[in-house]
Amino acid sequence: MAGMKRRAVLKGAALVSGLLAAGIGAGITVARSRNRYYQGPVTDHFDGVRFFNPGGTPPNGLSDLLRWRFGEARAPWPEQVAVPVRARPEARVEDLTVTMIGHATLLIQTAGVNLLTDPVWSERASPVGFAGPQRVTEPGVDFDALPPIDAVLLTHSHYDHLDLATLQRLKRRHDPLVITPLGNDTILSEAGTGLRCAVRDWGGAVDLGPLRVHVEPCHHWSARGLNDRSMALWAGFVIAGPAGKILHIGDTGFDGGRPYRDLPARHGALRAAILPVGAYEPRWFMRGQHQNPEEAVQGFALSGAAYGIGHHWGTFQLTDEAREAPLNALASALSTQGIAPARFKAMAPGDVWEIPALNS
Repeated sequence: MAGMKRRAVLKGAALVSGLLAAGIGAGITVARSRNRYYQGPVTDHFDGVRFFNPGGTPPNGLSDLLRWRFGEARAPWPEQVAVPVRARPEARVEDLTVTMIGHATLLIQTAGVNLLTDPVWSERASPVGFAGPQRVTEPGVDFDALPPIDAVLLTHSHYDHLDLATLQRLKRRHDPLVITPLGNDTILSEAGTGLRCAVRDWGGAVDLGPLRVHVEPCHHWSARGLNDRSMALWAGFVIAGPAGKILHIGDTGFDGGRPYRDLPARHGALRAAILPVGAYEPRWFMRGQHQNPEEAVQGFALSGAAYGIGHHWGTFQLTDEAREAPLNALASALSTQGIAPARFKAMAPGDVWEIPALNS
């Protein structure tokens, strides 16, 4: 009997941690009248307690969540996928090189500055160490092989993007500046990370040596537990520097193209766009928060970027599609929309891409 109870507890913990890690426990929430992470004026995307996507689809409710988790079948994933070669990045890069570490963690090197996006070196993307989504690939760069990290671009608070254990390691080794949208700094502070933060609302910017990092709207939501849904803001970034401009989005729904349509007018030519292409099935549930590869290609075209990088696939099984499905769907979407495969690559851990210049 004790063994059965323990298995039931573990199964329940695995379910809840998996939902929180994937950022999909949208309907599980306890009402709160005060935001624990951020206090500020009401805006077009903040109602005084929670952030929201203006004009966008709200997160799914509990009934939809249960329908998906108990009524849909997941494609099987391999337990482990080898990384053929782990990259060893240069200390500094003057032009533009992107190295895939895994999931939403990438090393962007440009103008002599080293940036990490949503760094996760932990074994699980989860609030607990014994349950929740587990890596099927090792990081494409050993933590000890990282070059000096100047800044972390932290897009939002879901566990597959904000990993406290990794951020604490980075603090001890590199002491980077964390650039993040509203409220996420409180999560880091409450956890005692000691990290320096530059916090901005959508439309804000941070100067970082020769770079200016713009904080951009995207269509998503946030949570760390069962009672803090959408209390910290989510965002993408445009990194502007002498080697060109790079768009990075950690998670977004396509939302009719809204995250992309005015980027060319506001930022001009983009040299590269780093866009999520995974964790999108079933569409009836995921559409509002995770774009699929076809939508990623549409967003790439709307952004006007010269080159695209697909991420957010193949490391943690968060949703129902097979591990290789995003690669096949991306190839099909590029062909359908007449975009050369060499312009948009879904990078795997350990891949390194020296992004061609805009005029090449």
